[in-house]
Amino acid sequence: MFEQLQKTEARYAELEQLLASYETIQDKEQYSRYAKELSDIKERVSLFREYKKVTKEAEELESVLKEKHDKEYLDLAAKELPELKNRKLALEESLKVMLQGEDKDAGRDVIMEIRPGTGGSEAGIFAADLYRMYTKYAAKRNWNVESMSLNSTEVGGFKEVVFSVRGKDAYKRLKFESGVHRVQRVPQTEAQGRIHTSTATVAVMAEPQEVDLVIEPKDLRIDTYRSSGPGGQHMQKTDSAVRITHIPTGTVVACQDERSQGKNKTKALRILRARILDAKEQEDAKKLSQERKSQIGSGDRSEKIRTYNFPDRRVTDHRINFTSHQLEAVLEGELDEVSDALIKAEQDKKNERS
Repeated sequence: MFEQLQKTEARYAELEQLLASYETIQDKEQYSRYAKELSDIKERVSLFREYKKVTKEAEELESVLKEKHDKEYLDLAAKELPELKNRKLALEESLKVMLQGEDKDAGRDVIMEIRPGTGGSEAGIFAADLYRMYTKYAAKRNWNVESMSLNSTEVGGFKEVVFSVRGKDAYKRLKFESGVHRVQRVPQTEAQGRIHTSTATVAVMAEPQEVDLVIEPKDLRIDTYRSSGPGGQHMQKTDSAVRITHIPTGTVVACQDERSQGKNKTKALRILRARILDAKEQEDAKKLSQERKSQIGSGDRSEKIRTYNFPDRRVTDHRINFTSHQLEAVLEGELDEVSDALIKAEQDKKNERS
């Protein structure tokens, strides 16, 4: 535990230096990332430093009691020592609780991907509805949403949408959204008025820092091509779209939303890094099958996690048998009730195992 805390404290000091450097100050995006990381570990480091301070004071008092001093001074030291030891034990317990309950990705930003599943064009429309739900939820929690890749359909849906979410507790609250979402309703494209079932798949990935996953340039194949989009004055006259292939894993990411090739490349690399690390973590998790079964958010992309039933105006999360009859509110971004229930269920599972 203490080795981990020492590393965190060293990183805290490093971040303080980085935030004071001219290079970081000039790069607003990097500055924001470092500042957020510093904020995420500040409480832990403050508690650890207080623990070290109290430990040192207790050791010094123990040394004093072994030396020759006047009786009044020794009595005072003897009275203070038990208080310091109790304080030390309390701080140590607080640090243990903090580290045990900590999700290593809890403070991370996320990259989310939504793709239509079964259901034809209605599935694409449902994917767009989910994207709208998450962006509204992000706005209510003052998170920042950045569109990274949008591939629209002709009827107002999505073939794929990739976006990042940054803000306090973004990963903590969104990580449970990974899996298959199912909608039951009369589609806009259905003339007969029959109830139709469609699905969309949501992937939630903690956005890794560069230090989390080192990608060698030699392992990348980068292709550029002309972006498709509106014509006229907005017509792309340069090869601004970027496709990056990670050769060892075969992972492919393409970005064309930006008019700048450099910006598309940066976004593509962020998505690529998140996908590769997410695939590695899922593979590791599969090896711990029993542990996976005991978790609420397994992250299994094939797992049907939630149904949005329009005739009954209900939303049901199948993992915890939670049902809300506020369907319209949920789709308008009122997701706290659902995420609170999932967070509580996960904590209850942890408490059962401990």
